[in-house]
Amino acid sequence: MIMAEPKKQAGATKSVKDAPKAEPVESKTAAKAPAHVAKGSPKLSQDQKQALGVRAAKKAVQPRFRRHEWWRYKKLGGKHATWRLPRGIHSKTRRHWGYRPPLVSIGYRGPEEVRGLHPSGFAEVLVHNEADLANVDKATQAARIGGTVGGRKQKLIVAAADKAGIRVLNRGEL
Repeated sequence: MIMAEPKKQAGATKSVKDAPKAEPVESKTAAKAPAHVAKGSPKLSQDQKQALGVRAAKKAVQPRFRRHEWWRYKKLGGKHATWRLPRGIHSKTRRHWGYRPPLVSIGYRGPEEVRGLHPSGFAEVLVHNEADLANVDKATQAARIGGTVGGRKQKLIVAAADKAGIRVLNRGEL
């Protein structure tokens, strides 16, 4: 059985010229460009500035410490293995044999004046709400928003910190 093609009616086809033109859509990212917030710098002594440079230089050459025999067993975490102290009585790593990976030791530690400081030189203060910003000294400390704080409150904290001139370390993409 052969079916006949349907007949085309006159004027049924529309040309491109007759179609309504779409209006240009404004991009939301261009309309909501965040205002630039200058990053403050901490008030540091000359010794602290020098110690930060020393710490950065030491950190650049410091090896990546991995767990003893991390390459040998998958259950130890592979290349993502975190460092653990080798405790075996026959462990070559514990006994510092030269062909084994480096062991964490006190010689890799940074200068005492800047120990615990953020790489920018600020001391970090954990903040969970706007009231906690009152405890932050903007000359030497910077705020870090707690991980359990929701997005709405994060925006309020960042706005209050900008108003007070306090640096927020984990500002994110708010």
